[in-house]
Amino acid sequence: MSRLPFELLLALRYLRPKRTFVSVITLISVLGVSLGVAVLIIVISVMSGFDKKLRDEILGFNTHLKVVEAGRVMSNWQKVAQQVSSDPRITAVGPFVLERILLETEPQSGSKQADAPYLRGIIPKLETNLTVLPERIIDGKFDVSDRGLLVGVEFARNMNLQVGDRVNVYSPSDLNRMRQQAEKGGGGTNAYVPPEFEVRGIFDVGYYEYNVSVVVASLRDAQDLYELSNSVHGLLVMLKDPYQAPQVARVLADKLGPSYRVITWMQENANILNALIVEKNVMFYILFFIMIVAALCILSALITFVVQKTREIGMLKALGATDLQVAGLFLSQSALIGAVGDLLGYGLGMLALSYRNEFLHLLDRLFGFQLFPSSIYGFSDLPALIIGPDILLICGSAWLICVLGGVIPAWRAGRLKPVEALRYE
Repeated sequence: MSRLPFELLLALRYLRPKRTFVSVITLISVLGVSLGVAVLIIVISVMSGFDKKLRDEILGFNTHLKVVEAGRVMSNWQKVAQQVSSDPRITAVGPFVLERILLETEPQSGSKQADAPYLRGIIPKLETNLTVLPERIIDGKFDVSDRGLLVGVEFARNMNLQVGDRVNVYSPSDLNRMRQQAEKGGGGTNAYVPPEFEVRGIFDVGYYEYNVSVVVASLRDAQDLYELSNSVHGLLVMLKDPYQAPQVARVLADKLGPSYRVITWMQENANILNALIVEKNVMFYILFFIMIVAALCILSALITFVVQKTREIGMLKALGATDLQVAGLFLSQSALIGAVGDLLGYGLGMLALSYRNEFLHLLDRLFGFQLFPSSIYGFSDLPALIIGPDILLICGSAWLICVLGGVIPAWRAGRLKPVEALRYE
């Protein structure tokens, strides 16, 4: 004797595959729920992974805070650095110079190429505690002494640069000086000769935007280029917990006074990070409509089923079944359909996430172009992060919408009178 309620036993019996129109609609409903759950799991996990990967790469090459002096360069940076480093939540502090330059190649053959990347001036012995740059040299070595230069892998590819190549570097003041000489008709022995740098290393920090638009030199060389003497553009600050950046920034701003600005990594990258959050939420709501369509299929199937089973419902009522028990029978059917759809969708979603990159590379080969180009998205592979609460929300919402799809048929069946159901039998 089964201990299951008779409503659940009957629901399981009625859901057995049969060659009827209702069974076809039920199968379509299960497939709809499964696809909705699977697609939601895949999309939300990929977007969560993209968000995490982006944050990791941003924090790999960027620090958690930047301290700058409003409207001018920072001349007393050593004193400011001591004040900043006194906070126990801060692990490292270092000066930086960051500004655009004009870089011109000197190829042994062919025409010269020019680009305007950002030049970042660093102190090598401090950089190990500030960024991942020293660990991400893929060719050459981490050496910026005596006008040494580190360039990103994408920048090197675009400019046809290799380790050992020499380049000319012009700062804005150099270009202004050359323009003034040209206006005065200067030339010959008075022609300006730009500083020459040697490419010592090529780095790959994992994020396309940095690999293509940033070159690195020593702090001393960068100060000379921008005629800063011993001044810097600001301080880089690392924290024990990057997500405490807003709280630490407020404390430092109060300590340093109104003439200093403290910028968090979240503020610097607010546009792209906020856009990802909005896109993730919008995709959830849009794709959730797939499951609403599946719930409408369940509603249609159960209404048809109630009409077909009118005689059986009347007999159950005549034998003593209550309105609630009859309604529970049809609610159990919609709940079972939702549960089966959830399980199939979860399995399909996990399988697709496991082989996402293999499938992506197969599509790239089939169509002949990149569906996920690194030049746009910044990453060569498709990231994914499976978050438990997100999976529970997706599966729970899908199951709930399926149960709600059975409420109207269950209410109609529960209110059916035995006399009316058996009148013509």
